[in-house]
Amino acid sequence: MEKFIPKKFEKEVISMRISSETLAEIDRKALETGISRNEFINQCITFALANMEEQ
Repeated sequence: MEKFIPKKFEKEVISMRISSETLAEIDRKALETGISRNEFINQCITFALANMEEQ
């Protein structure tokens, strides 16, 4: 079995503008999945970057 090794991931605080409607949808989805808004947005960004078509 693999051992758990805690790591501190470097994160940077940013500010962004987002429509009220989009923010409400993000909040709903985060609540439904039981994670924070921040974690939901991070996972969405990570998924989008990993699945973008290369140009």
